[in-house]
Amino acid sequence: MTENEDQVAGLLLAAGGGRRLGGRPKALLEHRGHPLVEHAIAALRAAGCARVHVVLGARAETVRARAALDGCVVVDNPDWEQGMGSSLRAGLDSLAGPAGAGLRAALVSLVDQPGIGAEAMARVRAAYRDETSLASAAYAGERGHPVLLGAAHWAGVSATATEDRGARAYLREHETDITLVECADVARPYDIDTEADLRHLE
Repeated sequence: MTENEDQVAGLLLAAGGGRRLGGRPKALLEHRGHPLVEHAIAALRAAGCARVHVVLGARAETVRARAALDGCVVVDNPDWEQGMGSSLRAGLDSLAGPAGAGLRAALVSLVDQPGIGAEAMARVRAAYRDETSLASAAYAGERGHPVLLGAAHWAGVSATATEDRGARAYLREHETDITLVECADVARPYDIDTEADLRHLE
């Protein structure tokens, strides 16, 4: 692994409680015989992120017990019910702390988007240049996940990440700085939010 390759960590937000799914934590939804959290970790690693930080929230202890999180930095977000913003802040705090030594960017992915795999993640990760990098997957020109946040942006993102908005407000303010990476040909950006969405799982 080159030094450059070790500068971008995967940041997986996997804290959601699946309120519209009967309270089943999204991290543990089964897809192709494995929990979604394992699929997402594998995709980030295949995309070139040797270091992966995983933010857990809903039934975190159960997720730790049932899912293979070996080699990941696991971050507990006690405030997960406040929305994705709190998980993003917890994850970025972890990356900026001792466990994130040497990191200069984060590739942020969501656990409930199994249609976005390693190929799309690798494309966005390839947009990394330095700690000022800012890039996002695009689907027919519409911004989506994953998102690459250079370390120079972490504090700004954390300051504006509230409720379920995540990095949206910060990205809107820095629209002209974002490198859009088209991924519609290799990924489908659906979310697993409702019972009807479970049809996407295999």
